[in-house]
Amino acid sequence: MNSALYECRVMHHRLAPKVHHFRYGIFMFALDLDEIDAVAARIPFFSRNGANIYAFRDRDHLTLPGLESAGVKANVVDWLAQQGVAFPADGRIMLVTLPRVFGYVFNPVSFYYCFDATGEPLCAIAEVGNTFGEMKPYLIGARAPDGVFRRLTPKQFYVSPFFALNLTFDFRLRVPDERLDIHIDDHDGDERVLLTSLTGRRAPLTAGRLAWFTLKYPMITLKVISLIHAHAVALWLKRVRWHRKSDNVAHQRGVLKPHASLARKTS
Repeated sequence: MNSALYECRVMHHRLAPKVHHFRYGIFMFALDLDEIDAVAARIPFFSRNGANIYAFRDRDHLTLPGLESAGVKANVVDWLAQQGVAFPADGRIMLVTLPRVFGYVFNPVSFYYCFDATGEPLCAIAEVGNTFGEMKPYLIGARAPDGVFRRLTPKQFYVSPFFALNLTFDFRLRVPDERLDIHIDDHDGDERVLLTSLTGRRAPLTAGRLAWFTLKYPMITLKVISLIHAHAVALWLKRVRWHRKSDNVAHQRGVLKPHASLARKTS
C-alpha cells in the first residue's frame, strides 16, 4: 500500500513588514486516491464520506462544477486536462492533507503528487485554502534536475489579511519518500516577505500509529485553525496592516468554492 502518514513540523517566518516567527508539530495523511476505500476498510476510526473520528470527504477538496459527485480523483484529472495536462488512465495520485477530525476540517494547503504507471512523477498541485472556505489549485508542472517541483506564480488569492494579493508564490515541492520536504515563500517583487516550510518523516498508516498520533496531536484540525487565529491576533497587536477581502477583488482569480462576497463582486 502506498498510503502513509507523515509526522511534520510547520514553520512560518515573516520577514516584513514586521518579523514574526512560529513553529508547531502536526501529522498529515498521504493518501493514494485509489486506496482510500481500502484504508477505510482497514482502519475502524477512518471513513470515506461518512462520520467517524477521521473522515475523508471528497467534497472537501478540488471540486469542479458538474463533477461534485464524481470523486476527488476524477475532479483532479479533469482539472489537469483544463490546464493542458493529459493524465494517464493508469496513473496514480498521492494527496498529502488533513481529513476531517470529529467532523471538522481545515486545510491551509494540501498537495497532490501525480505519477505515471511506472511511478515517474509527472506534476504536482498545491491546493491552497482560506478561512472563507475558498480554495485555489496551483499547478507545479516542471520538475528541476534536483527532483524538486518548482514554480513562481502570482498568488491572486486571499489567504492572509496581513498580506496584499499582488504577491508571488514560490513553490518548491520535493516528491515525498521517507521524508516530506515542502517550501512555499511569498515574494513582494524581488523581496521575500514570508518563508513557510512543511517537513516530516514517513510513518506507516496503521490503526496503531494513527491512534498514537491522535494522542500526541489531539484535535489536529482544531489546533491548526486555532493557531491561525492566535497568530493573527499577534500580528494585529504588532500593527501589521490589515487587507480587507472585499478590496482588490480583481486580484482574486481562479478561485473554487467562492465566498458569497466574492461571487457578488464578480457577478
